[in-house]
Amino acid sequence: MSPPPAQAPLPKSKGKFSETLAFLKPYLWPSDRADLKLQVIFALLCMLIGKVVTVIIPFTYKWAVNALTPGAAPVTTAPPSFWTLMIAAPIIMVVAYNVARLLSNVFNQVRDALFAAVGQHAVRGLANRTFGHLHQLSLRFHLQRRTGGLSRVMERGKSGIETIIRLTMMVGIPTLIEFILTSIILVYQFNIWYVVVVAVTVVIYVWFSIVASNWRIAIRRDMNDADTDSMSKAIDSLLNFETVKYFNNEQQEADRYNKATAQYEKAAIKTYTSLAWLNLGQAVIFTIGMAIVMLMSAWEVTTGRQTVGHFVMINAFMIQLSIPLNFIGTLYREISTGLIDMEAMFKLLDEPAEVIDAPDAAQLLVSDGAIAFKDVHFSYDPDRQILKGVTFEVPAGKTVAVVGPSGAGKSTLSRLLYRFYDVTSGSIEIDGQDVRSVTQASLRKVIGMVPQDTVLFNDTIAYNIGYGQFGASREQVEEAAESAQIAGFIATLPKGYETEVGERGLKLSGGEKQRVAIARTLLKAPPILILDEATSALDTHTEREIQASLDDVSKNRTTLVIAHRLSTVVGADEILVLKDGVVAERGKHADLMALRGLYHAMWERQRAADAARETLAKVAAEVE
Repeated sequence: MSPPPAQAPLPKSKGKFSETLAFLKPYLWPSDRADLKLQVIFALLCMLIGKVVTVIIPFTYKWAVNALTPGAAPVTTAPPSFWTLMIAAPIIMVVAYNVARLLSNVFNQVRDALFAAVGQHAVRGLANRTFGHLHQLSLRFHLQRRTGGLSRVMERGKSGIETIIRLTMMVGIPTLIEFILTSIILVYQFNIWYVVVVAVTVVIYVWFSIVASNWRIAIRRDMNDADTDSMSKAIDSLLNFETVKYFNNEQQEADRYNKATAQYEKAAIKTYTSLAWLNLGQAVIFTIGMAIVMLMSAWEVTTGRQTVGHFVMINAFMIQLSIPLNFIGTLYREISTGLIDMEAMFKLLDEPAEVIDAPDAAQLLVSDGAIAFKDVHFSYDPDRQILKGVTFEVPAGKTVAVVGPSGAGKSTLSRLLYRFYDVTSGSIEIDGQDVRSVTQASLRKVIGMVPQDTVLFNDTIAYNIGYGQFGASREQVEEAAESAQIAGFIATLPKGYETEVGERGLKLSGGEKQRVAIARTLLKAPPILILDEATSALDTHTEREIQASLDDVSKNRTTLVIAHRLSTVVGADEILVLKDGVVAERGKHADLMALRGLYHAMWERQRAADAARETLAKVAAEVE
């Protein structure tokens, strides 16, 4: 997408139509797309010509009726002599009437076709801007939001954009032009009182439509909220499909979803009921106005001041005007709905990014890859301090492990290093460069991560490994798989590297997913590596195999290991024991065991737990 539209300022009043149109203008008139500008111009020309042809249709109808009416005498407002000759031929007038109707439709359809590309360009541009912005928001924001709810907000926002653009350009402006042309013709062919009646009818009609639509807006908001809630619950439940099965809670999930959809059903019924009342009121108002002008024309026909063709003509004008007028009600309703649907999208775009690059941010230059945490303080919530002055270094090419009880702040260290959050005070440096002074892209480019819970894309194994470096050749992907010791497993699959892994990688085992994650990181080839409890969710046998792969990956790389199982870090160059947000102990495995402090106690507890598991496994094997 072009840069200028992406920088279009958001409307200050989210529900204000004029400000929303001003916001959409750069997308509808893109500065870098001369072809789309040309299409806009041609679409507007077709719209104008189409409306001129449309107001000619009642004339041809009038002339045809007069030509077919015996003794119909011309009145003072009769057409010029050329047309007087023409109306003497009823067949020609009937043909002219239908040709005019056809041309009106042709120009309207050409207008819609020309403007389609412009409208879709705007929808795509805003959808891309919203999607890109979501990826710029902090991890804190995404942890607090429901993915299903976000997807519905984006979907409805796109729908709202499309609705506003389509109805404004294809209904609102054409209707205004048609009403102006119709008013001029009514004055010329009839008199000012017809225009007064029609104008009063239109004003009352529009006023009623706005009042009723405003009433419906609150109902629509309730329906949207219920829709978002039900979709969020559905996606949340399906993403946790296995958990539902583990606890045999299918019925509870169904009841939970049914309760949410019941709220949507209630709001939807109110929405459609209110729409019926709105349509009824509009029909009554317009019918009264139409009846008045037809009675006025009928009276003048009986007095000889008008022909039967005039009576038919005013009826045709009113019927013709009723079509766009009916859309005026729809226009206001749909635009109001579109503005509501866009409110949530605008709120997303208004959401500030918590972590942003400094204006003078430079590229991170990695020579050795040494990491230094200097008096780091951090809290997710001001009332609960997580890190309280943590200081340590990870020398270039060395491995430092961080262990400690749950909630000590171990995983927070990796998130701060990745700049998912910024430190409250203190600093984190790589080769002497504060991570806050460099671009996030250059920082994350040099760090590889193997997390505890590896989530894969619902695509092929090749895609998921290749995600580590887009553009990598198949040979490079296969080499990374070989290094991660998963190539043999892939070779046993019928589709090999083209095997789909399922949503979140559910078709693979935990060990297989971890090996894919290792291969992905190997392909990225980062100088700095973070292993965030990468084996804690695996069984003992798989853990040992994966640990061997991780040891190979860590060679000659600066590695920070966040560990739960102490057996995986005995070979680390230094082990830090984190407790209550501070480094309580540090040293090599043997040194920490000799201290007989916190690390020693954790080691003994884990060893006892492992021994108990092995005993139970042996007993189970003997029973079988």
